[in-house]
Amino acid sequence: MEVCLIVLTTILLIKVFCVNTLTCHLTEYQIGSRCCSFCPPGNRVETDCRFRSTSCLPCEKDTFMNLPTGRTMCFSCTTCGPDSGLKINTSCTATTDSLCEPLEGFYCTDRTRNNCAAAKKHTQCKPGQFIKQRGTALTDSECSDCSDGTFSDGTRTSCQAHTQCESPILQLKRPGTTSTDAKCEYTSLIVTVGIITSVVLVFFVLSAIAFVCWKRKTCHSGKKEIPQTETQLEEKL
Repeated sequence: MEVCLIVLTTILLIKVFCVNTLTCHLTEYQIGSRCCSFCPPGNRVETDCRFRSTSCLPCEKDTFMNLPTGRTMCFSCTTCGPDSGLKINTSCTATTDSLCEPLEGFYCTDRTRNNCAAAKKHTQCKPGQFIKQRGTALTDSECSDCSDGTFSDGTRTSCQAHTQCESPILQLKRPGTTSTDAKCEYTSLIVTVGIITSVVLVFFVLSAIAFVCWKRKTCHSGKKEIPQTETQLEEKL
């Protein structure tokens, strides 16, 4: 009995030692005391090798596997959603993940090689500021304040000078700010002249119309009736 126990203990120690020292090839993965062949890229393991080689299945739609694997599940494809400010640059395949890029008006804040993982909307310049540098897919917009005597609503690439109202026919109604232009109005003299000119113009137009009507009536009343010949009278009878 003692001999049998010693033999069994020795066998168990040998098995444990063999398992612990098992080294699989680079193209294999270890399952217990076995080394199974990897499934190729674009596939996943269906069943591990037992009495035959590893059984593989292609990755399903919207999943991928980019390396030889011993995994039973493929990776999920990255979603390039508009809610995150992203759109698809390169669609997902069985062997490659999706590649995303920023939407128009957004810039990438988390970039790895050719893929953008997160994006933000370009900064909108405020009224009183101008766009110093337009944003790109990689950089945010840059804004700068307008100087005195100029203005911008925040959508311009430069500030515009205030309109000058100091002239014989214009006067300043409202001063300009960094976000609004100055507002001008015509002087009282120009307004008065404009009214008088309009009245005179209307008078001449009405006079011309009255003259034409009078002329037509005069011409009509001056026409003489042409006497009818006897032949025409006989034809009527």
